[in-house]
Amino acid sequence: MLYQQKSTRLNEADWEKPWYVVDASGQVLGRMATRIARTLMGKDNPRYTPNVDSGAYVVVINADKVVLTGDKMNKKVYRRFSRYPGHMKEIYAREMHEKKPEKIVELAVKRMLPKNRLGRKMFKKLKVYASPEHPHQAQNPREMEL
Repeated sequence: MLYQQKSTRLNEADWEKPWYVVDASGQVLGRMATRIARTLMGKDNPRYTPNVDSGAYVVVINADKVVLTGDKMNKKVYRRFSRYPGHMKEIYAREMHEKKPEKIVELAVKRMLPKNRLGRKMFKKLKVYASPEHPHQAQNPREMEL
């Protein structure tokens, strides 16, 4: 008698969500952000389930030391629009880096996550800090290889 192999779908209670720390000093923004996004989604786990938040928590430190290649510091533009006529705000990467260096990393990762309810839930597991200190020592985060 032949037995059919069964595939199992896991629910969120079955997942253990580890904590990782990423040191952004000297890292290229895009390459680092793709690795972080994959970890937040859980795609680096062999038990990945697309409809479940199966990713880990990621803490990024030293976000003020992240590197943008080429002349992106002077040419990359971040835009936001309030939906009122004439209210498009533009800020260059250099200005954003000086004012809010965490925001550059957050936006790079957020735009790589799914644009739905699950993606917003995944994004909440990202913690970004401009300095090397962070308040998540109690979770015993491990170093993440990039």
